[in-house]
Amino acid sequence: MIDHTGVVVSDFERSKQFYSVALGAIGYALIAEFPASVTGHTDVAGFGEGGKADFWIYRGKPNDPPIHVAFRVEKRAAVDAFHRAAINAGARDNGVPGVRPHYHPNYYGAFALDPDGHNVEAVCHAPAE
Repeated sequence: MIDHTGVVVSDFERSKQFYSVALGAIGYALIAEFPASVTGHTDVAGFGEGGKADFWIYRGKPNDPPIHVAFRVEKRAAVDAFHRAAINAGARDNGVPGVRPHYHPNYYGAFALDPDGHNVEAVCHAPAE
């Protein structure tokens, strides 16, 4: 079981704003932030829900190649909301909300490229309501 993960971003403030908006649509919030003076390495910000950060961004040279991160949601409407929010926050579309039957019959996902090109996805595995 994965406890937390993250990506390295080139513009920390821009990415912090992007993820606050895009992930806010699925119930995530900025939960923790630590400067390099605390981490001993770089600035970090953690997003999550219920008081537990499980997705972190780190200031630095972005991962190359970019990373793919998928966030599981309970309803397809949350996938739609994520995609709208991500695009409105400056993401590039990388796959509109829809069923991806090649994964399985109820795989409903949407993809957006963050400011550094990381492929961020929201996915619902439940059938349509």
